[in-house]
Amino acid sequence: MQQQQKGLILAVTAYSIWGFFPLYFSYLNTVSPVEVLSQRIIWSLVATLSLGLLLGYRNKLLTALKDIKLIGWLGLSALLISINWLVYIWAVGHHRVLEASLGYFISPVVSLILARLFFKENLHPLQVWAGIIATLAILWEFISIGQLPWVSLILAFAFALYGVVRKYCAIDGINGMTIETIWLLPPALIWIGWQSLQPSNTLSFGTDQTVTLLLIGVGFLSALPLVLFAMATRRIDLSVVGFIMYINPTMQFLIGVFVLEEAYPAERLITFALIWLALLLFTMGLFKLRRTAIILP
Repeated sequence: MQQQQKGLILAVTAYSIWGFFPLYFSYLNTVSPVEVLSQRIIWSLVATLSLGLLLGYRNKLLTALKDIKLIGWLGLSALLISINWLVYIWAVGHHRVLEASLGYFISPVVSLILARLFFKENLHPLQVWAGIIATLAILWEFISIGQLPWVSLILAFAFALYGVVRKYCAIDGINGMTIETIWLLPPALIWIGWQSLQPSNTLSFGTDQTVTLLLIGVGFLSALPLVLFAMATRRIDLSVVGFIMYINPTMQFLIGVFVLEEAYPAERLITFALIWLALLLFTMGLFKLRRTAIILP
């Protein structure tokens, strides 16, 4: 199987898993977002280390840890993914899944722009129009509702930039995430230790069996799609990864509306309509570029 086909399968699988995240995190609404993030970091590290050892990646990890430049890049990607994680956890906990899904609808267009800026990937005029319409959608959201959709924008830019940084990193997905979570482990442990020493300790881990198991599980559940995503970015163009990404927000949007039954202003339907139009143009432009690449020698 060619690398492009493998990358396609990896990306589709990753985004499908992410699509179900609102359901999982909705069961942790009573837990502090920072505690969920901290436990997510800890158990993601346990998951990737265990998986790496089982698959014989130990020597690769030790080699990667000696590459100072690579460690630096992964420190940056760790910061970006931690921002994405925290804002998403907060959004689900505050019943703003639709805003989160909007962020992931915007992210493909952001990835498109970044792919052009950083990797000089070709853009079709239809894709340029997709970027313009997506920008108009954000302006409409600001004008009609009276505030910028900051949750959507932070999620979109943090994750798109994460994809850019990881494309620069010559490392497999498992060890890459292992090093990222090593970067994030000290602040996570410091926060948990500080909270546990407070008289008003509100940590949920260990106080309820179901919540504790869910917090452990979120680390393992987080590791799998992120590793698959990192593996996909090494095999296919970033613009293609951005296109496949709308599987995730579509699932999240449907879950937010029909399962979690979130309320939303009618004006937001216009925002989503504009974003979906942008994605249609984005997709058409992508296929036209692919067809041109096949025809030309």
